[in-house]
Amino acid sequence: MIETCLDITLGLFALAMLLNLFRLLRGPTLPDRILALDTLYVNTIALLVLVGLRQGSTIHFEAAVVIAMLGFVGTVVLSKFVIRRDIIE
Repeated sequence: MIETCLDITLGLFALAMLLNLFRLLRGPTLPDRILALDTLYVNTIALLVLVGLRQGSTIHFEAAVVIAMLGFVGTVVLSKFVIRRDIIE
């Protein structure tokens, strides 16, 4: 039963990532694209955790932590760029 639930959840998160990619490419404004990228990071982390649960591997959890840190830094930098139009100041 848990295998079936994990398979369904993996498919739904993959669909969510495709929809985020669509919003990232077609977003009408820059903040919409930044938000789509941030949501894509979160969905990637969730997908890695689900794959780690499915396979019983811990390496996926470590990769999820690395992506979470990079996603946070990327979101902060992009937000700073939108507000100030300059990253380093």
